[in-house]
Amino acid sequence: MKLGYDLTIEQTQKLTMTPELIQAIQILQFNTQELESFVQEQIMQNPVLEYDGREIKKEPEISKTEDIDRREAEKSEIDLREKVKEAEYDDISYRQWEYSKDHDETSFEQYVSKEETLEDYLLLQLTFSNLKGCDMKIGRYLVEAIDDNGYLTADTAKVAECFKVTKERVEKVLDVIQTFEPSGVGARNLEECLIIQLAAKGLLEDTVEYIILHHLEDLAENKLNKVAKATGLTVEQVQMVTDLIRTLEPKPGRQYSSGDTVKYVVPDVIVEKIDGEYQVLTNEGTVPRLMVSPYYMNLAKQSPNDQELSKYLNDKYNAALWLIKSIEQRKQTIYNVVNSVVQHQKEFLDKGPKYMKPLTLKQVADDLGIHESTVSRSINGKYMQTPRGVFEIKYFFSSGITDASGAGMSSNSIKTFIKEIVDSEDPKKPYSDQDMVDILSKKGIEISRRTVAKYREGMNILSSSKRRRY
Repeated sequence: MKLGYDLTIEQTQKLTMTPELIQAIQILQFNTQELESFVQEQIMQNPVLEYDGREIKKEPEISKTEDIDRREAEKSEIDLREKVKEAEYDDISYRQWEYSKDHDETSFEQYVSKEETLEDYLLLQLTFSNLKGCDMKIGRYLVEAIDDNGYLTADTAKVAECFKVTKERVEKVLDVIQTFEPSGVGARNLEECLIIQLAAKGLLEDTVEYIILHHLEDLAENKLNKVAKATGLTVEQVQMVTDLIRTLEPKPGRQYSSGDTVKYVVPDVIVEKIDGEYQVLTNEGTVPRLMVSPYYMNLAKQSPNDQELSKYLNDKYNAALWLIKSIEQRKQTIYNVVNSVVQHQKEFLDKGPKYMKPLTLKQVADDLGIHESTVSRSINGKYMQTPRGVFEIKYFFSSGITDASGAGMSSNSIKTFIKEIVDSEDPKKPYSDQDMVDILSKKGIEISRRTVAKYREGMNILSSSKRRRY
């Protein structure tokens, strides 16, 4: 073998992930809140970038043109000084923010009422209780130790040590708190919570208390025969006790606010039926509108000979321009994906969940000529408003089977059929998974028992033995 040095020319093709391309990919997969946070961070880092506060007089129609070629965007470097000359910015174009009385006007629409938390409600009741002095302090401590579900998280023995009192005294204070509303609050476990609620209603009996303390898990498993043998009651009587217990609230505190701000879903796109056709509209309120600051455009015009400043402004200007293009690209990609989804799921929009069609990322990707990962990023955490409600876009993507007619049927459609079968069954003779397989087969849906069980469990529907009533 001869070793030596050679000078050769070789042509290769590879994809280079530039920082700009990585940023564009990140922007695509951001949901509305993440995008807003990212934009605010970029505005803090880039002085050339700012929000566009100009009003939109007329909503422009959504363009269906091809996506922006990222490779060209990567190659394009814009000289800010030339851009200024072309635009011919006047000195008056620079306008700093000025104080205005209009900005100082307050309106009640700018405020929301504070939601009452469970702790607030309990402290209010504690104020009007008969507790005084040290007992009041113990009561406040216990109230603050109650979690959002209404359960006491503190050990009464340790509380007694903290206040240097007897455990019995703390227990007496706790007994007072357990009389507060909502009924069942201050309990240390589920059994005590249920007993407190029954006692408050005057329905607590020795047999019922015994069943709660010793056979609550058997009731959950619907093993009523076992409970009947242990208590000497009939199965029908145990069923009545079970029905009574199911009317109680296992988490009495959840009806109150946890103190966190309620998160509302804001749809990224809106689908409306206009003149018999479904139209996809972008919710412009979810897309940050950005612009290049006129102040820095004016600054670039005034200092054409300062090379260091010009380089700095050019870099920031190109970064701002790329961000604006990436956000626009994100909006267009989401629009294209949703438009494809709507074309595939017209029957769902017209007739309901039972007519959902199986849809994969590959189908949409092939429709649009993009990669599956791009589709995945564009639907992640994004929502669409339809005439049938607000759904996460990924809801419309599901696997399925082929029915007797040869048409595809989504797994979501099959779940809807299973829910209807369970709702219409005789409670004393509920359908087994195999029974549901046979019923679905008559509808032309061939599916295995194991798949039915998987879908049933996914909808939190109990098995037939646990659904049975006596």
